Amino acid sequence: MSEDRILLSHGDGGQRMAELIERVFLTHLGPSEPPGDDAARLSAPAELAFTTDAFVVDPIFFPGGDIGKLAICGTVNDLATAGARPLALSASFILEEGLPLADLERIVVSMAAAAAEAEVRVITGDTKVVPRGSADRLFISTSGIGAIPVGVAVSGASARPGDVVLLSGALGDHGLAVLSCREGLEFASPIVSDCAPLAGMVQDLLAAAPGVRALRDPTRGGLASTLNEFARQSGVTIEVEERAVPVHPEVAAACDLLGLDPLYAANEGKMVVILPPEQAQAAFAALRAHRYGREAAAIGRVQEGAPRVLLRTALGSHRLLDRHVGEQMPRIC
Repeated sequence: MSEDRILLSHGDGGQRMAELIERVFLTHLGPSEPPGDDAARLSAPAELAFTTDAFVVDPIFFPGGDIGKLAICGTVNDLATAGARPLALSASFILEEGLPLADLERIVVSMAAAAAEAEVRVITGDTKVVPRGSADRLFISTSGIGAIPVGVAVSGASARPGDVVLLSGALGDHGLAVLSCREGLEFASPIVSDCAPLAGMVQDLLAAAPGVRALRDPTRGGLASTLNEFARQSGVTIEVEERAVPVHPEVAAACDLLGLDPLYAANEGKMVVILPPEQAQAAFAALRAHRYGREAAAIGRVQEGAPRVLLRTALGSHRLLDRHVGEQMPRIC
């Protein structure tokens, strides 16, 4: 294939499309199962979790990752919020005419690396090419299937008064990394996305603390939106200690400079955990033992009361931590 950019003919079902699929997708992600079929076959060993997502991040390359890594990690992490071990993923690509083939291949290589780390395969997919100006370089849509272990019943509607809230690490790295790259901002300390697959960490967590009630990755809308979702689903009040919430100094400084709140900033490698207090110590130890949970912290508790989230500030006062209105940082996922 001599072309170095995506052409409309790469999406017409003919020779060029076959060459693109062979050179880029099959080379790095492997064939469908069975090879060449339009639908993959799976054996279902347990109760299944199923999720779907789309990724339109701008820019498509950012410190710590790219749209391909983001697509794999985001899908794997959504399965992990159900306590599921990922079994298989699909990936569909919307390619803009003129996209450099080198950029596409770099992204697919990144996807393959992230999938290998998560111990999951992309086993089916699709490719479409749209005219120049009809998309912004590249969009990716994914779906994922995972197996839920026997006895695991995790839901945002399961939080109970007295439960402890854990966070697996520092907030805001992804949102600020993408924003700084998009706007050409340079800080004294570089900010790198936390984009990472968390299914392995979650499996370790569930082995140590099988009573985990709720899991969620705080992506768009950040921690504040995630906790509000839990509060509304479970009909409880959640109180968070501001001083206990980990935020890297460079992220805190960037947020202060830009007038942003790290509690609402997007994350792509963090997990919020709600569980009974008697299992909190075991869960905390399991998170801290994993490479993606070394900065885990206990940040709050679940209380009786109207569905809401309260932030206990460093001064000892309380303020309502509501869902944001409007997007602080558009196109970060």
